[in-house]
Amino acid sequence: MDSIITAAARALAAGDHLGALKRVALRDDPPALALRGIAMARLGDLDRARALLKSAARAFGPKEAVARARCVVAEAEIAFVSRDLGWAAKALGSARETLETHGDRVNATHARHLEVRRLLLTGRVAEAERMFSGIDGTALPPLSRAAHELIAAGLAIRRLRTQPAREALARAGRIAREADIPVLSAEVDRARLVLDTPAARLIAEGGERRLLLEEVEALFASGALVVDACRYAVRGGTVCVPLATRPVLFALARVLAEAWPADASREELLARTFRARHADDSHRARLRVEIGRLRAALRGLAGVEATRRGFALTPRAADGVVVLAPPMEEEHGGVLALLADGEAWSSSALALALGMSQRTVQRALEDLAAAGKVQAYGRGRARRWTTPPLPGFTTTLLLPGPLPSD
Repeated sequence: MDSIITAAARALAAGDHLGALKRVALRDDPPALALRGIAMARLGDLDRARALLKSAARAFGPKEAVARARCVVAEAEIAFVSRDLGWAAKALGSARETLETHGDRVNATHARHLEVRRLLLTGRVAEAERMFSGIDGTALPPLSRAAHELIAAGLAIRRLRTQPAREALARAGRIAREADIPVLSAEVDRARLVLDTPAARLIAEGGERRLLLEEVEALFASGALVVDACRYAVRGGTVCVPLATRPVLFALARVLAEAWPADASREELLARTFRARHADDSHRARLRVEIGRLRAALRGLAGVEATRRGFALTPRAADGVVVLAPPMEEEHGGVLALLADGEAWSSSALALALGMSQRTVQRALEDLAAAGKVQAYGRGRARRWTTPPLPGFTTTLLLPGPLPSD
């Protein structure tokens, strides 16, 4: 490798993106194209970066499988940051296997990090944990070690383990300071906002207050019966009854929990569950059927007793009943939550992350755009949706080290 390529690679590793670009800006050989692509990505020109990396991958010869694999990994990260979740995951897996076969442990680990982050973004936390558990981050360079700790923090946060999350972020911050990479330090600081920003609202006995993640974790360990409107489940101690696929039962449980320790009237249950303004005998019959189903679903956690006015929730062994709700509740909240990371999303990527049909997501985006809450640019397949970022959501662009290896 010539001295200019080596100097550009070292500049990229140190976070000097402009310095790296200056050294290779006028060169069109494959290593220079790859380094230019990474530098452009870190400077925010993702479209140009992707084009340069594709050109570099095509230009590398058949004996340069490792270099081509590194280009694929870098292109995959650009796709991830661009929220192009339809990008071929198999290509990333193949590139990782090539890198592992040829002993490029650093970039192979980075490829696995990308796979874990994609699983996290699409809500497949258990799969992400299994894949992440096989990664040894101890001997990685600073940038990759920091990425490793950020992913560890993200997994801990999703499992409501706030102390391990803080410890992982502290390690990431220490690595960023020692490496003296300001962009990385800023990324760690943004990640810390998740732990210091209200994550939910507690509704109990007619009042409500905002909770941090640590307080949510303490709530689940408190012995209270929690009707969790963030994940559509009812929790009591170590028992969790998921009701995400049974929206009527969850709506009934929430109304009863908000009324506890009093009862909820039949009129309120009908209005909030079935949206029946003028209830008739068919609505009342359906209410009785659904209450029976709720009793069966919550057996062991709570009972549902009939009263003169309606029904009341009676916990079996819990100290109280509370509702845990998202910080803000409105229609299409899931779409807004994903857009709040500040990245530009396509409707297909949103549909994949939410597990919904693309047409349903498109209708939601149209409603939100009409209300002025989101905005779009581009046309056709290039159409992207954005909203101003909210505190507490993070995104990373931690591209791998220099593509041409030593």
